[in-house]
Amino acid sequence: MFSFFRKKAPAAPPEAGASPATATPAADATVVPDAAAEAAAPSLPGAALPAAEREAAQAPAIEPAPEDPPEPPRASWLARLRQGLRKTGSGIAQVFTGTRIDEALYEELEAALLMADTGVAATQALLADLKRRVKESKVTEAAAVKALLADALAELLAPLARPLVIGEVRPTVVMVCGVNGAGKTTTIGKLTWHLAAGGCKVLLAAADTFRAAAREQLAVWAERTRVEVVAQQGGDPAAVSFDAVAAGRARGCDVVIADTAGRLPTQLHLMEELKKIQRTIGKALPGAPHEVLLVVDGNSGQNALAQVRAFDAALGLTGLVVTKLDGTAKGGVLAAIARWGAEQGRVVPVYFVGVGERLEDLQTFDAREFAQALLQ
Repeated sequence: MFSFFRKKAPAAPPEAGASPATATPAADATVVPDAAAEAAAPSLPGAALPAAEREAAQAPAIEPAPEDPPEPPRASWLARLRQGLRKTGSGIAQVFTGTRIDEALYEELEAALLMADTGVAATQALLADLKRRVKESKVTEAAAVKALLADALAELLAPLARPLVIGEVRPTVVMVCGVNGAGKTTTIGKLTWHLAAGGCKVLLAAADTFRAAAREQLAVWAERTRVEVVAQQGGDPAAVSFDAVAAGRARGCDVVIADTAGRLPTQLHLMEELKKIQRTIGKALPGAPHEVLLVVDGNSGQNALAQVRAFDAALGLTGLVVTKLDGTAKGGVLAAIARWGAEQGRVVPVYFVGVGERLEDLQTFDAREFAQALLQ
């Protein structure tokens, strides 16, 4: 069993008594001659270098200027996340430019949080928690209240920060759903890339037979990530899912990911088709799907919460992926989702958040990082 970012095992150390000098190089390895051995080798008659080359060889070597180390992927991603949430963050930060902590400050903060799509319930919970923190810490400057708000927001979001665990069942079947345009298929491609890089054998199911070119789009991702895909020309999505799970079991795959068609929660007949896919997957492998993920567009505001409610009622969601936080996203809807989960007595975790089109732009959700980026 391993989580999403499984580290590769380190190379095994050489056995005791083994001599590196006698090791046999790999077939595709490039053998570099020993510079010291070459220098010690006697020169052959008539092999003297030309004067220009001899002077160049005797000249001291000029070391290249050191290059700046590449920015860690997570740090680069966090920078883009902060940039994507900058509009929201600046709107909230303006509240703390004053010097007084009074009721007017809380009223302005309430309006800013509502504008950030935090929702009424989450906003009221955050303000109540913030007032308690201000009273206990006895801060006297408005700027200090911002740090306390970040703590309150991080605590509210903390239950959403759970890892996606793969390996408890083989294959682990992941059913991915969402409305059209949320970035569902692209998210599957990124997720597949990370899983394959972590050593997982992944199989994709092109069960989105409703949208034109969806199968071709998934096939491109499969080729890019070097995994196999099960597809049928105009086939029934439930049948495609069944065949993919059966193939995943036969081929010893670690993960099978089913790409379903985009569905609006108001399209009841189409939501029923999703339920059929879920039941059919369970027939192919009892207990599957093990994960039901909903991909939501971070720019959709409170509509994202409505989608979570509807899809959860129909399928029983196990996790969320929030995409497109690099655009005009307000981001506060994650607080609304967290508060909804607390009221329902269950949590639908946010496994990943995305900020761009690159493969590495899909990263795991961290409550503290997100709260700080939102309130920068």
